[in-house]
Amino acid sequence: MIRNFRRRLVESLVTIVIASLVSFVVLRTLPGDPARLIAGPLASPETLAATRRGLGLDEPFFEQYAGFLWDFVRGEWGYSFSLGQDVLPAIAARLPATLELAAYAFVLAVLGAIVCATLASYRDGFARGLIRLFALIGLGSPPFWVGLVLIVMFSSKLGIFPGPTGRLSPFLSPPEPVTGFYTLDFLLRGDLVGLSDAAAHLVLPVVSLALLPWAFLTRLLTANMTDTSASPFVLVVRSKGVSAWRTHLRHVLVNSLLPTVSSCGVIFASLITGSVLTETVFNWPGVGFLLTKGISAQDFALMQSFILISAIVYIIGNIIGDVANAIIDPRLRARESVT
Repeated sequence: MIRNFRRRLVESLVTIVIASLVSFVVLRTLPGDPARLIAGPLASPETLAATRRGLGLDEPFFEQYAGFLWDFVRGEWGYSFSLGQDVLPAIAARLPATLELAAYAFVLAVLGAIVCATLASYRDGFARGLIRLFALIGLGSPPFWVGLVLIVMFSSKLGIFPGPTGRLSPFLSPPEPVTGFYTLDFLLRGDLVGLSDAAAHLVLPVVSLALLPWAFLTRLLTANMTDTSASPFVLVVRSKGVSAWRTHLRHVLVNSLLPTVSSCGVIFASLITGSVLTETVFNWPGVGFLLTKGISAQDFALMQSFILISAIVYIIGNIIGDVANAIIDPRLRARESVT
């Protein structure tokens, strides 16, 4: 297992370098001049040249790239001219909002998938057809579009949940930061009014963000449980007098979870890094909402840092999924020790 972890670590470092190089090249081939955007359309050639020198855009390409990597490792992620502050504290200040949204969406997607896949794989009927239909719709529905539909239906028309007003209603003040999660911080303070308001603001963005991973996990787990139900050991368990439902829960479900566990790490990473449009739709003050400002302003420092962070988060999620699989399934550890 240690040898496999070392191999994965080396592969991960190579992947991060490749991702950073590709993003570095692509961002600099986009039309437009960030120096012109910063200096203004009426800036003189001397001012424009000084701005380019300040951004390091006049240096050779590989010197710029090497400097970017070295600064990133040291925690100096550059200065965001679109935000008027350094990139690292800007991202750190908004990261808790993204993590709170992604964490609740992840829990909803995983628990919902387990429940729905268990029902859909138990026996044919109306429930199976309905769950498969919703899973198919979820796979074909972009999260930002789902968010817009939910806002129109449940906020504008029915008025059940708040609209795209961020994490709290305007008349409430944020809680004293402890965890960075408004729901947990309000709960720790015993503020039920703030807790209910923060939870209400989470419902629509969490549902819109969780629908796609829920649909994927539901279809994956349903297929695995259907295949496992036809295994010989299930007949052996049933022959011992165990009820069909208990067999389905304690044996079929448990033995079908491994592929789902390995996917969970990547799914959580995608929820963290892929919530850009969802945060924009709901005016959610997270890292994704921050990135939209950087893209419109061609903020190299912000975009480069976000892309590199995304690659690192994906790799960490993939490794966590593999490690969790190896811990759960002793056969994987035995196979790695042989190889």
